Amino acid sequence: MAKATEKYFLSPQGFHSLLARLKEQNYNVIGPRIVEGEFVYAPLASAADLPVGWTDRQEGGVYRLEKRGDDAFFGYGVGQHSWKQFLFPPNQRVWKSRRRGDAWDLAIIPADSPPFAFIGVRACDIQAIEVLDRVFLRGNYVDPTYAARRSQALVVAVNCTQPGGTCFCASMGTGPRATFGFDLALTEVLDNGSHYFVAETGTPRGAELLAGVAHRLAEQAEITAADRAMDKAASSMGRQLDTDGLKELLYRNYEHPRWDDVASRCLTCGNCTMVCPTCFCHTYQDFFDLNGESAERRRHMQVCFTLDFSYIHGGSVRSSPLSRYRQWLTHKLATWLDQFGCFGCVGCGRCITWCPVAIDITEEAAAIRERDGEKRGSGG
Repeated sequence: MAKATEKYFLSPQGFHSLLARLKEQNYNVIGPRIVEGEFVYAPLASAADLPVGWTDRQEGGVYRLEKRGDDAFFGYGVGQHSWKQFLFPPNQRVWKSRRRGDAWDLAIIPADSPPFAFIGVRACDIQAIEVLDRVFLRGNYVDPTYAARRSQALVVAVNCTQPGGTCFCASMGTGPRATFGFDLALTEVLDNGSHYFVAETGTPRGAELLAGVAHRLAEQAEITAADRAMDKAASSMGRQLDTDGLKELLYRNYEHPRWDDVASRCLTCGNCTMVCPTCFCHTYQDFFDLNGESAERRRHMQVCFTLDFSYIHGGSVRSSPLSRYRQWLTHKLATWLDQFGCFGCVGCGRCITWCPVAIDITEEAAAIRERDGEKRGSGG
């Protein structure tokens, strides 16, 4: 039988020291902050920059910040941003070139960057990073920018104890507890006036980081309190998605009438793809100066809800809102499995929260399943 992973007690003061230690080691420390009324991931000077004492309220098309009655560091769900922006930059210069007589000098832009330390990575977002690893690291072609940034990134996970109203990671098997992909995992506990973290190391690098700050072995009561908080989060998700046979369900319902219904509501704004932590569609643009002496190529994030995205010599392959939404949902929950061996959805709920008309991916999948059951039950 494998030995159980040791759990450690870390005080709020120890957590402050942990972030200070990362700064001393020249990491670019990134974590959640409040900027213009919303949680974003941005550089942290210290733990004091975290949204201490704040929470969020999320529903379809609704996001609000609210004050808590305590000093929790991580008492909220996920905001619109994800860690993808640091690993796969949304706007990047790939190469530049300058004319030298009749020839051109081409310079490839280095993919290196300062090492990141990600603070407060939720289990669903760890799964999202794993999905991106499959796309950019494990296929036939490795993306050099992603590989360079990913190899240096240190991940401090925070297990969810308060899910957002649109979360459904428990039904996807992607949370609320982080089980892999972290250097150090923390569970924040506020219980009967006590405030502390239960820590678990995932790599030698995480163990070394924890060893540099004050900590001790956690007592069983402290571990139980942390487990109880995560169990409560798992049982209080705002949504759920039945994944049993989901790929086959969508493949045999390509002409389902529900697609017409969702198309009548969809604005094709692309919000769902822009906030999704696994969407990676992109395009390239070449730029020249006016005198033709220099040029450069840039890579930009793109979304499959635009007409131009599927333009092929003469027109858009997916010219209707129906075809574009169907492409997105079917890719996330079906064809992604064929391409990469996993779902392209991690249950974070961002696409539901940030859809201006509150289209809910779990509701759409459930509606297709219900009608499919009626057809199959009647022999149709």
